[in-house]
Amino acid sequence: MTGALSILAVWLGAWGLNSWLARFGTRSTRLLVAVIFGLTIVVLWEMIVRIYAIPPVILPPPTQIAASFAANTAILWADFVQTIVKGALTGWLLGGAAAILTAIAIDRSPFLQRGLLPIGNFVAALPIVGIAPILVMWFGFDWQSKAAVVVVMVFFPILVNMVAGLAATDQMQRDQMATWAAPYAQSLWKLRLPAAMPFLFNGLKITTTLALIGAIVAEFFGSPTRGMGFRISTAVGRLDLPLVWAEILVAAIAGSLFYGIVALIEKKVTFWHPSQRGQRG
Repeated sequence: MTGALSILAVWLGAWGLNSWLARFGTRSTRLLVAVIFGLTIVVLWEMIVRIYAIPPVILPPPTQIAASFAANTAILWADFVQTIVKGALTGWLLGGAAAILTAIAIDRSPFLQRGLLPIGNFVAALPIVGIAPILVMWFGFDWQSKAAVVVVMVFFPILVNMVAGLAATDQMQRDQMATWAAPYAQSLWKLRLPAAMPFLFNGLKITTTLALIGAIVAEFFGSPTRGMGFRISTAVGRLDLPLVWAEILVAAIAGSLFYGIVALIEKKVTFWHPSQRGQRG
């Protein structure tokens, strides 16, 4: 009973503090609210595990996860490079570039729009657990097969957003470019691509998490003796749950940074867009 009251007191105290800070509405207080909320979750997690004696094989406490993180930094870094940098980032860049070029081709040709979009929709509907083993057999057990899985996963979301963005200009703007006898390349560069940037970055931000998930899941179907998916599967077999959670923590941090970097680039590129002006204000 005392333990439950302690847990409730911590939760209510953090809730009251965040409610008071939220009244100010400044950027620093919003950041502080998020930090306090995160720390509260970690503290409550630790308290619940300790008070109710939950076995570490079910849910290790945050302190044990932190100790495993500190003891395995070399392993975690090697897994990060293998999975995130080589697999996820490479596949995301290749898939994004292919989607952008395909979207431009579709915008240029109505025939391709009728033919390629249904095929892309079909590929996007393929389950990753089905295509990952095939791509591992095609491209081998190293990072190349994981990058191929990521390409398949991110291609269609970026393609759909890019196609919608290229078509976002209204008829009056396109007619104006036509009256100036502007060729398609100039119209694309001066009109369509700038209008498509908010749509493109929407697709890029969505696929940052998809890229990480695809690379990690693909490693369950074949990987060298490194990589986050490989480490998670082997650590689960050894009941080393703190290491599993340490890998999950690395993935969460990498995903947040990945998304944040893309969002920061979006602000620099689409500074003219009303949504970005509203955020700065």
